[in-house]
Amino acid sequence: MSSSVKQEIFSWIKTILWALVLALVVNFVFIVNANVPSGSMENTIMTGDRIIALRTSYWFDSPERGDIVVFRFPDDESGKTLYVKRVIGLPGETVEIVDGTVYIDGTALTETYLKEPPLGSFGPYTVPEGHYFMLGDNRNGSSDSRFWENTYVAEDEILGKVVLRYYKGFKLF
Repeated sequence: MSSSVKQEIFSWIKTILWALVLALVVNFVFIVNANVPSGSMENTIMTGDRIIALRTSYWFDSPERGDIVVFRFPDDESGKTLYVKRVIGLPGETVEIVDGTVYIDGTALTETYLKEPPLGSFGPYTVPEGHYFMLGDNRNGSSDSRFWENTYVAEDEILGKVVLRYYKGFKLF
């Protein structure tokens, strides 16, 4: 094999390795690329959709009510199970659900994104400092803070804010 062919092969290998390293850095430092396996966020995010969340979203700010976030499921001690839900209760707030309506510190929350009118009454829940109360948009079909053993999600378990749905329909959030 001539030296020019060897150089060309080496050049391709270098390029492929750099691309692989760059992809890994982007995936583990800047974004979360996730599949949504359930209908708990319908009609905002559908079963089988793929989403991208930015890990950088909360490097300098805290999550806000209404943000859709990817986080480590608080009842999974291994930390491997990821959930996608909407932030509803912020640290220090009291969340109560009466006949399907969410109240934050006694004030009804307007939620235009819900799939259908939710059923039931839950709470009250007082969100501890450094934690968040999460609900799915499909309240009647969502495993969320209302039902978990560890009700609240710690801020350091939130991996990123969902910014893009790219499979089965393109949508920016």
